[in-house]
Amino acid sequence: MADAITDYIFYEIAALLVLAAGVGFIGVLLRQPLIVSFIAVGILAGPSALDIARSDEHIDLLAELGIALLLFLVGLKLDLKLVRNLGPVALMTGLGQVAFTTFFGFLIGLALGFDWVTSLYVAVALTFSSTIIIVKLLSDKREIDSLHGRIALGFLIVQDVVVVLAMIVLSAVGVGAAGERGWLDAALVFVYGAIMLGAVLLFIRYVANPLVATLSRAPELLVSFAIGWAALLAALGHYFGFGKELGGLLAGVSLASTPFREAIAARLASLRDFLLLFFFIGLGAALDLSVLGANVGAAILFSLFVLIGNPLIVLAIMGAMGYRKRTGFLAGLTVAQISEFSLILMAMGVALGHVAGDALGLITLVGLITIAASTYMITYSHWLYQRLEPFLGPFERGPERLRPEEGGDERQTPHEVVILGLGRYGLAIAQELRAQGRDVLGVDFSPTAVRYAREQGLDVLFGDATDPEFLAHLPLAGTGWAIAAVPEHATGLTHDDPRRAFIRSLKDMNYRGRIAVAAHSSEAVEGLRADGADLVFLPFRDAAAQAASLILNPGPAARIDLEDPAGQKDLVP
Repeated sequence: MADAITDYIFYEIAALLVLAAGVGFIGVLLRQPLIVSFIAVGILAGPSALDIARSDEHIDLLAELGIALLLFLVGLKLDLKLVRNLGPVALMTGLGQVAFTTFFGFLIGLALGFDWVTSLYVAVALTFSSTIIIVKLLSDKREIDSLHGRIALGFLIVQDVVVVLAMIVLSAVGVGAAGERGWLDAALVFVYGAIMLGAVLLFIRYVANPLVATLSRAPELLVSFAIGWAALLAALGHYFGFGKELGGLLAGVSLASTPFREAIAARLASLRDFLLLFFFIGLGAALDLSVLGANVGAAILFSLFVLIGNPLIVLAIMGAMGYRKRTGFLAGLTVAQISEFSLILMAMGVALGHVAGDALGLITLVGLITIAASTYMITYSHWLYQRLEPFLGPFERGPERLRPEEGGDERQTPHEVVILGLGRYGLAIAQELRAQGRDVLGVDFSPTAVRYAREQGLDVLFGDATDPEFLAHLPLAGTGWAIAAVPEHATGLTHDDPRRAFIRSLKDMNYRGRIAVAAHSSEAVEGLRADGADLVFLPFRDAAAQAASLILNPGPAARIDLEDPAGQKDLVP
């Protein structure tokens, strides 16, 4: 009998995996995140449709492991040094968006007739955006290192901290409400949490680095340890009353400061996605389609609030801080959806008896709508900006810059050479030209790069070279050379390549100087020249040619020359 039950469960899981692969393939063709596809799989496999998913206990167990692992990987990103160094824009934008969404979401919930507890749960659930989806979409668009991409990652970290605090409060309240001693039990949860946090801090200080360094000699053992460590702290978290989720997150935080966190995260990402599949399948299977139908009106209203209201508040806050409307708009679009944490939060509320299952169904429907819609909004963000740009003027308060103490520079005087991109290559060119007596202006969107270049004595502006409006404000009158030393993407030369956007913007501005760009593949050279580049650097080939020349003709080290092999005029026309 036991063998027959085991066989049935195996057949059921196999059917779910096949169904997930098929629906996921359709979702990929529609350019949708897998979260949407997996929830759809749960609905199809649930009692409302095919009625395949019947082994609730086994699916729930895999789902709980997936959630613990998800929060473990989130904790890996929460390096305490990184949290301490959060920039003001990430902090202000993250907290401002959370406060705005919570306040107005709560009012909308009350207006729709929900009680105040349900309204508060729904409002808080609407504040969280999906780190997984945003990072995936920005990476696919090669914008993860852009100015708006970095700002988005910054306020996503702020949101992660807020969701952790929300889960701590809910866990404590749940224990206090369920226990015989009431709030004394809730107080004990905080005491246990403080003890466990202290133990984790001691682990970070004295044990984490040497232990992980030893385990890293066997990569498979490192992965096994990471999974076991996450499961152990998740179990302890559950035992002490503050939840498996927070225990898993503390496990991640305890390893976030080690040099091997990226390797651990990379190896566990696929396992996390596999286990989370069962969370979303279980969520979809538990949904009552008739309940979803009853919540359509409220779900549409809340979805419009998330799709429109969240980006607007980010745009307004960033505009007030001096960022250009384009940067604020592109960063704001990344919060136009709710996340998997929203569903986990509501599931906790249902488990604690704070809200009814209808509320979870409502948030799930909002998640399906906003995740699906925001995917297209982020994918076509530049097209949307071009259409909406005439209406965004009120959100721009001034020129985009850093304050002087952050490495900003408000000078707008002409320079002989303007270099956009102050990485190792761009900074080296700027320093060499300056050593040869040229007047050079550097531009970068990284505060760290801007501050370092200023410490080297260079004139620097803070801004995004991919923003045509920012380029229009650069002091290019009388500039002989405009140089883009930005990195080349592995996907090769594409239509939205930042170097091509840089060239097009300068041509549209009737820039009369000469344009140079860097490339790492010879295939990109002709395309960039056809776009209008006067000179295309091939750093590795050029460096190899110079090294060979020095070997064959030893003598005093020659300075870097920006002439191409065919020979050109002076650097500055």
